[in-house]
Amino acid sequence: MNILILGGGGREHALAWAVMQNPKCDKLIVAPGNAGIAQIAECARLDIEDGGAVAEFAGENAIDLVIVGPEAPLAAGVADRLRDAGLLVFGPSEAAARLEVSKSFTKEICDAAGAPTAAYAHFTEAEPAKDYVRAQGAPLVVKADGLAAGKGVILCDTVEQAEAALDGMFGGAFGGAGAEVVIEEFMTGEEASFFVLVDGEDVLPVGTAQDHKRVGDGDTGPNTGGMGAYSPAPIMDAAVTRKALDEIVRPTMAEMARRGTPYSGVLYVGLMIENGQPRLVEYNVRFGDPECQVLMMRLGAQALDLIHACAEGRLSEAQVNWGDDHAMTVVMAAAGYPGAYEKGSVIGGLEALPEDSFHQVFHAGTAERDGRIVASGGRVLNATARGATLAEARARAYALVDGVDWPEGFCRRDIGWRAL
Repeated sequence: MNILILGGGGREHALAWAVMQNPKCDKLIVAPGNAGIAQIAECARLDIEDGGAVAEFAGENAIDLVIVGPEAPLAAGVADRLRDAGLLVFGPSEAAARLEVSKSFTKEICDAAGAPTAAYAHFTEAEPAKDYVRAQGAPLVVKADGLAAGKGVILCDTVEQAEAALDGMFGGAFGGAGAEVVIEEFMTGEEASFFVLVDGEDVLPVGTAQDHKRVGDGDTGPNTGGMGAYSPAPIMDAAVTRKALDEIVRPTMAEMARRGTPYSGVLYVGLMIENGQPRLVEYNVRFGDPECQVLMMRLGAQALDLIHACAEGRLSEAQVNWGDDHAMTVVMAAAGYPGAYEKGSVIGGLEALPEDSFHQVFHAGTAERDGRIVASGGRVLNATARGATLAEARARAYALVDGVDWPEGFCRRDIGWRAL
């Protein structure tokens, strides 16, 4: 098979690595890719939010399967354009991608499906939203309704913080994503990420993970796109997994199909679990980043078989073969992230690190300049390792971190602390 992956971050490097392990992959192109991906696959300059351009490129390169990594192309309807061109695609339609694109839409779907989630209200103007905040009291969660690159969620411990968050969102802090706002009950419990594949009819669980959103050790500081993750999530035992499927995922998928917008692709189910009862925090319509990195380390070559079966509507025939193993990824970020950070610092030591089924450094924000790897983003590298235990995976991941020569970078030193 000739395969095209859209995206250029750590998630896409992990997907590319897993796909390349499978002998079914004859040729892999990643657009736009990054410096790490370029070491294992062909990279292409392509506007991945232009469905016509992607379809034309796929046709010219005899692509058999397109895997859409990030949410923006899905929100732009790229999967629809590719399907219209007769291409096999892994990723939901623009209509189904609204599960991530609009938080108020997701709440509406949950209400119709009877799926347990946080109590909420939806606003298009600041003053009614502030009145609601004052009436409800804190703590609360204020969310930009639209796509905000994983940063449009603010946890507010006081009414004043919530009012400031609303001023920021309605004042344009998140662009058009904050033109509408959802205010939610602050749910307590333990968060976990649950990943399922859906082909419009069948649902196949493919893994669990827990990530670390806060920038600092001990879950302190502002939220980020994610500073590390591990899989599996201990709290996602058989009973909680069954409840999440039966009470949240399957009713949601049935409601989407009933509306004429069946879902196809991977569904990221963000959960809050308390006393064995899961409630929905959010849906994402793609693999999480950095959760994808630990899932791909554990799935390996079979990831392509599962993705292919999902795209062809054959999930009823598919089966996930899990090893009794664990994986962890530690994000190395540029100093200053998630605020202002410098680009262009040189990263050394990568060529001396082990690369095998137990050790991988996935690139996120990197570029090549004069034969050297340089930082080109906020989250730059994902030191990822697998082991028989989470402690073993953690030791291997941090050994990779310690082998990277990058004074301008930093990481959290406590990934996995809750589980360990």
